[in-house]
Amino acid sequence: MPLMIEFPGFSPEVFTIALFGMEFALRWYALAYIAGLLIGWRIVVAAVKRPGLWPGGQAPMSPQQVEELLTAIILGVVIGGRLGFVLFYQPGHYLANPLDILKIWQGGMAFHGGFLGVVAAAWWFCRRHGIAPLSAADALALATPPGLFFGRIANFINAELWGRPTDLPWGVVFPGVAAQDCPGVIGPCARHPSQLYEAGLEGLVLGLVLLAMVRAGALTRPGLVLGTFLAGYGLARFVVEFARQADAQFLTPDNPLGHVIAGMTMGQVLSLPMILVGAALIVRARAR
Repeated sequence: MPLMIEFPGFSPEVFTIALFGMEFALRWYALAYIAGLLIGWRIVVAAVKRPGLWPGGQAPMSPQQVEELLTAIILGVVIGGRLGFVLFYQPGHYLANPLDILKIWQGGMAFHGGFLGVVAAAWWFCRRHGIAPLSAADALALATPPGLFFGRIANFINAELWGRPTDLPWGVVFPGVAAQDCPGVIGPCARHPSQLYEAGLEGLVLGLVLLAMVRAGALTRPGLVLGTFLAGYGLARFVVEFARQADAQFLTPDNPLGHVIAGMTMGQVLSLPMILVGAALIVRARAR
């Protein structure tokens, strides 16, 4: 039998308390959102307090405006992430059961939808306050990797969004994975811990690259940090999708890899526009 790692058996809940005859639970996924937003907020505040990092030696917004922007971003992440999951991944189910859209505690958030929600919220905020949109977008891009890192770690703790079957020694046997899901395998079915791959690439590596760019003066070229983030995330997600199990609604006996178009998964299809837009922003920023 090949080497493999048994899932540690984490609980998806940090703790549960009972109040007034009802139980309330703090889940790791919620804690990841909170930690990512708070750390991202502090990163942006620290950046705007250093005007020398920005074009013309002037930050695009004040620390107080960053706090106001955080509220809009939270709404954009939650609403966009939920609607993205509904529209991109399970439109048939939610069309038949529209009230289920509100049941976000049951899970179901899409990064690409959350990203679009943040774009809409930030655009509205910048127009309202007369803030340079590209510089504001650079700040938000710089602040995003910590949230991605914690979010993917929470996915692993929740034993969700696992990878495809593997015989590599770091393959993980996740709970609830039937042996028949791995054709030709007798016994436990080990899978790629693709959540950790994404945490490392989208969160840690991309975050360090953006911080290094900012130290080198990248924020003085509006759109450069944003473009690098978009292209970097898109490439990381596109690559990891080769090891990630496709969503169940796209899997059939005739399509075991969950391809939706041109041999690509839905995650890869949604990542391509990010790569192209990111590359265009990088070229534009460097040309200026």
